[in-house]
Amino acid sequence: MGTLLDTRDEQVAETLDRLYDRYPDPEISLDFSNRLELLIAVILSAQCTDERVNGVTASLFETYDSAEAFAEADESDLAEAISSITYYNSKAGYIKSACGDIVDLHGGEVPDTMSELTDLAGVGRKTANVVLQHGHEVVEGIVVDTHVQRISRRLGLTEERSPERIESDLMGIVPEDDWKEFTHLLISHGRETCTARNPDCSDCVLEDICPSSKLDSEIDLADGSEW
Repeated sequence: MGTLLDTRDEQVAETLDRLYDRYPDPEISLDFSNRLELLIAVILSAQCTDERVNGVTASLFETYDSAEAFAEADESDLAEAISSITYYNSKAGYIKSACGDIVDLHGGEVPDTMSELTDLAGVGRKTANVVLQHGHEVVEGIVVDTHVQRISRRLGLTEERSPERIESDLMGIVPEDDWKEFTHLLISHGRETCTARNPDCSDCVLEDICPSSKLDSEIDLADGSEW
């Protein structure tokens, strides 16, 4: 079984070094060409895989090509267009409502502040962080998806369970210059090796510094979502 390094700062530094070496070009895996498409894609990705979202948005963004188009869409038609996505009825309502506010309150442009984004329907801090980082090049925090929740707890970087408290812990120990990439490094590692069920500890670059390696009672945070 692995053991923690002396401090969480050392644990983070070693984790970053190894994961950057393993995944030298960590990137977002959602397909989008503008900020609105990014926002819609991230809303759709809640408890759904990026692969499935990308399969839906390819045609969705051809049908609805602006915030106005989404805001004016018939909600049942929009729900049908995303019906292969989890919770498609709720997400259709969120998208229509959010785009209505984008049109009415923001001149049709996706806002660029945390408070304005989280005021939109279906947009929490995680979604807002993704949009800010990848749409506006603004890094205010760390995106905490299920991979980040799971792996940061397994590595002993936090004992918290809520995404907000996990983010707060991580922001205190992860260098700010690495906040954006940290999420993608852990997502890549979570997909390839440190899966929610049956993690491949024998082929893990962090095995010797991971206090949870080979523990059969590990927490399970798998809900299928990528973001």
